[in-house]
Amino acid sequence: MTGPRFGVNIDHVATIRNARGGASPDPVRAALLAERSGADGITAHLREDRRHIGDADIEALMSALTVPLNFEMAATHEMQTIALRHRPRAVCIVPEKREERTTEGGLGVAQDGNRLTEFIAPLREAGCRVSMFIEADPVQIDASCQIGAPVIELHTGTFCEAHLAGDIDRRAREFDRLAEGVRIGTEAGLEVHLGHGLDFETARMVSAIPDVAELNIGHFLIGESVFIGLEEAMRRMRAAMEAGYAEGRAAT
Repeated sequence: MTGPRFGVNIDHVATIRNARGGASPDPVRAALLAERSGADGITAHLREDRRHIGDADIEALMSALTVPLNFEMAATHEMQTIALRHRPRAVCIVPEKREERTTEGGLGVAQDGNRLTEFIAPLREAGCRVSMFIEADPVQIDASCQIGAPVIELHTGTFCEAHLAGDIDRRAREFDRLAEGVRIGTEAGLEVHLGHGLDFETARMVSAIPDVAELNIGHFLIGESVFIGLEEAMRRMRAAMEAGYAEGRAAT
């Protein structure tokens, strides 16, 4: 292994398309390009308000992709019905509020455990790998384990914000919190992913954390692709992830 798996989120190709209307740029075309460029999976978030990815995009992605689709969704009956119809390889349950610009934090699994246990059961029975998008909080990690989710994705947004702000002390605290979350999750038998707000530098840093199985990266990649193309942005991101992974192995 040369580092965590690389999941590419193509939501914001659809954001650009929807800003003008019409069919261009096509998120499915971006997903196929990412697949050819070495993505291990494609992530798409079908939001309640359909602000970027639409139902037809999910249909087309399921037909076109050969790598797994990671279907991000809120824990609603509508989204459960859509997921059960398509049966993507992976489903990630995320918190969602209409007024937010993007996902602002982790899901409160501990506060909603009974409902989420019932919610994910049919998804697991349908063969979907279910993950819970949570903070690196031992309480939420334990709750995710208790409800039967085999995978967790830890929210890296606060760590990335600290890095962007140049707050080295806060960044160090958040990094340690993520590393401890990965350790706790792995020891509990969960597969642990990381995602949200990652760029070349922060992806390199978190790739050094032992036992991280997957990084999911979207907005930064799509932004960089405006300047250097998606293939080159992916190449640089993969190189950053591999460098971080090597640094982590050398330190242990």
